[in-house]
Amino acid sequence: MQQIIEEFIVQMHNTKNTSANTEVSYKRDLTKLFEYLQWKEVDDVTVEDLTGYISYLKEKGRADTTISRTIASMKAFFSFTNEFRYSKFNVANDLKAPKIEKKEPKVLSIQEIELLLGCPNKNTPKELRDKAMLELLYATGIRVSEIINLKVSDISFENECIICHERNKDRVIPFGNEAKNALINYLKNGRNSIVGDLSKNTILFPNISGQEMSRQGVWKMIKNYGKKAGIKAEITPHTLRHSFASHLVENGAELKAVQEMLGHSDISTTQIYLSKENKRLREVYAKAHPKA
Repeated sequence: MQQIIEEFIVQMHNTKNTSANTEVSYKRDLTKLFEYLQWKEVDDVTVEDLTGYISYLKEKGRADTTISRTIASMKAFFSFTNEFRYSKFNVANDLKAPKIEKKEPKVLSIQEIELLLGCPNKNTPKELRDKAMLELLYATGIRVSEIINLKVSDISFENECIICHERNKDRVIPFGNEAKNALINYLKNGRNSIVGDLSKNTILFPNISGQEMSRQGVWKMIKNYGKKAGIKAEITPHTLRHSFASHLVENGAELKAVQEMLGHSDISTTQIYLSKENKRLREVYAKAHPKA
């Protein structure tokens, strides 16, 4: 079964150009499904098996977003197994995902951002690194998966931007003076102490052992500084991404430009950062303007 799942992931990668995060999620969802089914043969899986698994997830208190993604994984997988004759039918074809209420993203205020970014204030290599990471996350809105994969060569101080390497094209994102100064200070006074003898290490933000940081390590770092700053709301790397985008839009940035910086393929995803007032104006315009 694992072999079929691997073939499915390769097929998705080659035909749908799926992201690495999507592929990891699909593989995890399908592995958990077949663990629940005690590795039943794919052609023996029934609709009742799948609906039973969905009920099991609900009983476990899994979020609607998790269940919806799991159903998407199952529908894509069983479509694949049917197409490539691993199964006679697509048993997931009629599964319905739960309706997910779109929530406004959690955003920090400017004051909270200043408190958070001011927390790493010691001249130790670790805090110089953390300061540069926090400044860069807020200055660019990049994802946690992107910041841990940045190389030193991905920083251009001359152009004041970073380059994120995506599957289809590179994404160039500008940053300001605060992030620039924090990066220069970190590279000058902190990074070499962290990488030590690993002089060929090209990772911009290594962990204290000089190796690539984990996603969990970044989450833990941000959570700790959030507590230190006295911010009651739960903070994740994505909170800084949301704050970056929301503050840009609130201050008049064009939505298309924000979309490009965030790397959203569809501008409708970026529209969640429109303020409630802007949303209301859009609705009024759409209903009233003859060319809307």
